[in-house]
Amino acid sequence: MATVQQEIDERTNLTSSNKFELLLFRLGEAPHSANRELFGINVFKVREIMVMPTITAVAGSSKHLLGMTNIRGQVIPVIDLAGAVGCLPKNGLNILMVTEYARSTQAFAVEEVDQIVRLDWGQVLSAESNTAGGMITSIARLDGDIDNTRLAQVLDVEQILRNVMPPKEPDVDPASVGPKITLRPGSVVIAADDSPLARTLVEQGLTAVGVPYIMCKTGKEAWEKVQALSEAAQAEGKSIQDKIALVLTDLEMPEMDGFTLTRNIKKDSRLKSIPVIIHSSLSGSANEVHVKSVGADAYVGKFVAEELAATIRKILAQAG
Repeated sequence: MATVQQEIDERTNLTSSNKFELLLFRLGEAPHSANRELFGINVFKVREIMVMPTITAVAGSSKHLLGMTNIRGQVIPVIDLAGAVGCLPKNGLNILMVTEYARSTQAFAVEEVDQIVRLDWGQVLSAESNTAGGMITSIARLDGDIDNTRLAQVLDVEQILRNVMPPKEPDVDPASVGPKITLRPGSVVIAADDSPLARTLVEQGLTAVGVPYIMCKTGKEAWEKVQALSEAAQAEGKSIQDKIALVLTDLEMPEMDGFTLTRNIKKDSRLKSIPVIIHSSLSGSANEVHVKSVGADAYVGKFVAEELAATIRKILAQAG
């Protein structure tokens, strides 16, 4: 039987081939339909799965916060994920998924867990232009690019957490992010994230420190932009630093993940001098070690504007 560390190593190694594992689950009947659709979350985010424990309701809490539960001495908020996305769990909320996400631990109540599937990020397509609710980042084609493939909706957990437990303070305080950052004239930061909320926060942070940027929705889009700017620099007789000061990327993105984007940049002799900062909600030492192994210059967790600005300053100073 594989040890826990072996399982972690195996899943970490998936990122070397643009692959990942998706935990599939159901939330009940979809709005205006009797269908029980599949939803998914990256296995890396899931700490454990358990039968629904006792939950203590919290007075005055928001609509979809069921309450708190005590798991081995840690008090964790429990979110009604079915309610948050508008599904009706006819069989009840029976399972609790405990997750580590964006510097916090929380639990999501779901109807049932289905299975874990191994996918290539190329099987995952951005759903932003196809959905109106704002809670889905992408659609996973579970059986590949074939007719009538099973589909799973990958939820924008960042947005759901924001909806259920909104922050009490502003995300970005221009007075506390520090002095403006000056880039080489004509150069920009290339940023990539599949979550509309995350992109908004990154844009606010970069604007607060006066950094010009180009925002991308996927790793593939960012890679194509990097290549285009590299070709433009070569045609103009300029260095890549005259066009790109830094790449700031999320890890989980449809079509191409941040690991693959980073490797593509660092293995290309024309591009390897570009600093790359990973900006992710995936936490844990295993992920941070792997971030360094693919050549990234820094890792910063989502989302603290002051830390992001400080990391950008540090990496740009090291790059000269």
